[in-house]
Amino acid sequence: MIQEVKHYRGQDYDSRHGGPFDRGSADSWYGRSWLPHYYRAGTGTSERVDLADMTVEEILAYGAGYNYNEESGGKKLYD
Repeated sequence: MIQEVKHYRGQDYDSRHGGPFDRGSADSWYGRSWLPHYYRAGTGTSERVDLADMTVEEILAYGAGYNYNEESGGKKLYD
């Protein structure tokens, strides 16, 4: 059962910290390139899973997170 859910374009995504949706939205927020990846548990505190080892569903979730943030217009402001 998904604990943290983000509804986007008619679908529910697991939005847990470190997951594909979260990493996609974070990459967009920080102005980073689209590069699918996620962490098995928390960001930076567990094994990183890169594109070559991701499932189609995980890649789609990363893309949804990235697009979700791009559409919201939220970006980190650097001084």
